[in-house]
Amino acid sequence: MTKDSADLLTIYLNDHLAGAAGGVELLRRAAQAGRDQAASRQLHDLADEVAEDRASLMEIMRELDIPVRRSRIVLGRLGEKAGRLKTNGHLLSRSPLSDLLELEAMRLGVEGKACCWRTLRELADTDPRLDPQRLDRLLRRADTQIARLERLRGQAAVATFRAAEPKAR
Repeated sequence: MTKDSADLLTIYLNDHLAGAAGGVELLRRAAQAGRDQAASRQLHDLADEVAEDRASLMEIMRELDIPVRRSRIVLGRLGEKAGRLKTNGHLLSRSPLSDLLELEAMRLGVEGKACCWRTLRELADTDPRLDPQRLDRLLRRADTQIARLERLRGQAAVATFRAAEPKAR
């Protein structure tokens, strides 16, 4: 790996680490704010899994001698907080759209994480410091998380827009 590609990998992995930090915060907040107890429990469990995935990423970074840029993690958390300021129809309270929009954001985040695991898995073919089996496990888990988030997203979409149906005249 050239110095330039090592620098790029450092930026890439730190960006994913920042995303994971924001993702854990979003999942935990959504789990606490949720109206559906079963969905809240699933989001809490997903938050724990994403935190474990973040720890796995940090371990991989250590194995690759890639420094963790703490400032990036702080930016990830700030990004999650800034994401709360969305136009969802309510200024000071949660909107019925909040659950749906947050689930969509969470799914996109996990899709991005899966891309990171795929990238590292491809690099594992030529870098003995990367464990292909661990990356395969992380990728399978991300795929499972995506499926769970998609089910929750679909339920939230139906609940949000069914409630918004116009009344018969």
